[in-house]
Amino acid sequence: MKYFIVAGEQSGDLHGSNLVRELIAADREAEIACWGGDLMEAAGARLLMHYRKTAFMGFVVVLRNLRTIARNLKLSTDQIKQFRPDTVILIDYPGFNLRIAKNARKDGFRVFYYISPKFWAWNEGRVRKVEKYVDRMYIIFPFEKEFYAKHGIAVEYYGNPLVDEIEKRKSSMPPSDQIRRSMGLDGRPVIAMLSGSRRHEVQSILPAMVRTVRHFPGYQFILAAVSNIPDDTYNLIIGDAPVKLFRDKTYEILTIAEAALIKSGTSTLEAALLGVPQVVCYRGDFLSMLIAWLVMKVKYVSLVNLIMNGEVVKELLGYSLNEKNLVRELGKILIGGNGREKILKDYTTLRDRLGGRGASERIASEMIRELRKSIGETASGK
Repeated sequence: MKYFIVAGEQSGDLHGSNLVRELIAADREAEIACWGGDLMEAAGARLLMHYRKTAFMGFVVVLRNLRTIARNLKLSTDQIKQFRPDTVILIDYPGFNLRIAKNARKDGFRVFYYISPKFWAWNEGRVRKVEKYVDRMYIIFPFEKEFYAKHGIAVEYYGNPLVDEIEKRKSSMPPSDQIRRSMGLDGRPVIAMLSGSRRHEVQSILPAMVRTVRHFPGYQFILAAVSNIPDDTYNLIIGDAPVKLFRDKTYEILTIAEAALIKSGTSTLEAALLGVPQVVCYRGDFLSMLIAWLVMKVKYVSLVNLIMNGEVVKELLGYSLNEKNLVRELGKILIGGNGREKILKDYTTLRDRLGGRGASERIASEMIRELRKSIGETASGK
């Protein structure tokens, strides 16, 4: 069968690559085209557009790029019609993908949505677009099942693919002392800094992180940089602060970290699954933060707290993301801090709630089963 997958950001590329591998393993005749990234291409999909050219996040950034987004929407819609897939699989990224869903459905294609957009956090009314334009929604967080049931939409939880990814990375990771030697680190403990995968996130969040460094001279601060952001962006913010930068080494850095400062997003869950106590950070431009505060429907923004339905990790958002708060909260989760033991205990409960390994395989198998069922019903005239 033929699959057209659309992922608009780095985490979508990661999850999409695992899904691509499992689709190919379960469907030997699979032909997959995608909008995604290097990981999806390496897994066996034909890459038509890289997410680096399409990843616009934040209200102001989106407004500034409306023409480009419109061109991308038309291009992707045209490519779907030319490819004629048995299904279009959309991964998160709702601002763009819900429009793709509408166009694909209008053109007669089946639409699967993998990784639900965060409708439970804001703009809950958009869930009606799922009901209207999406044939099947595949969720990756257990609490989402209750949310969709409230709206009369049946979904099933097959597990979270990050569990597999973390286990895979851990099993292939060299020993900690070897990682430290390869990075030229000394014997001091490490604090990881993950400031996001988009330039505007880094420019908004990293400055506050860097200001904490001088308060912890007995530690090494290591910044997990990403490949799509140039060194100049990081270096202008870091200045002469003693922060070491390593590109595309996130898991290695987290593996050796005693604690971490992390931009809200998928990385918060990755750190939890790796057992790294963290402080969650987020700040956007003024207008974006104002709109977010007005429309937020949940008490927490980090995946860790949402899954646990309580404050496991401290969230410093907007103006609360400042030097004083970061220093205080980071001190609590270092070895000897009064908050570290509770976080590590809660992480164990979190892993239990997410369930075991094999999520990508189960989801791919379910997609193929659903497709074959639909194709069979269509052939029989049902």
